[in-house]
Amino acid sequence: MTDKPEGRRTCLYDTGQLDAIVDDMARQAAGLLTGRTQVAIVGILRRGAPLADRLHARLQDTWGLAHCVRLDLQIKRYADDLTLLYPETQLTENPTLATLDLAGHTVLVVDDVMYRGHSMLRAVEYLAGKQPDEIRTVVLVDRGAAKLPVRTDIVGVRLDVAPSDVIECNVPPYEGSFRIDLLQPA
Repeated sequence: MTDKPEGRRTCLYDTGQLDAIVDDMARQAAGLLTGRTQVAIVGILRRGAPLADRLHARLQDTWGLAHCVRLDLQIKRYADDLTLLYPETQLTENPTLATLDLAGHTVLVVDDVMYRGHSMLRAVEYLAGKQPDEIRTVVLVDRGAAKLPVRTDIVGVRLDVAPSDVIECNVPPYEGSFRIDLLQPA
């Protein structure tokens, strides 16, 4: 775990509330996937991956979608506190994905927060090169501040917060409990 930035934190959603939100996201995803036989769920590392695992488990357990491919992509632009790390969005290709063929698949790309849209756009661009039939985007939180032509198909919650504020998605195993906090920096 990394040291958290200083400031005032307010819990917006706790574990119980988020479990219900993920259940609803799975219900929406199941609706989008009706009749699809080849499904890939792709988590954007870091926190999008365990969220994708949660969504995948719900789709299997509740909706009977047992044969989903689960993959992860490593994409980095911002630090968790929204400090710009790279002027260009960095995607690190896993060598095992280099020859991946997603022809015939419906792909769900899962991330924790949609902020400006850079990470999601890079993920969709990369996955489009794998020739899927369809790509859908899923985020736990949409800040409503995207600057790129990326839309979210499934959103857990929409949070309009001040540009200086940070939405912290705490997702195990990276944090101890599943929660969303609002950080107002000191």
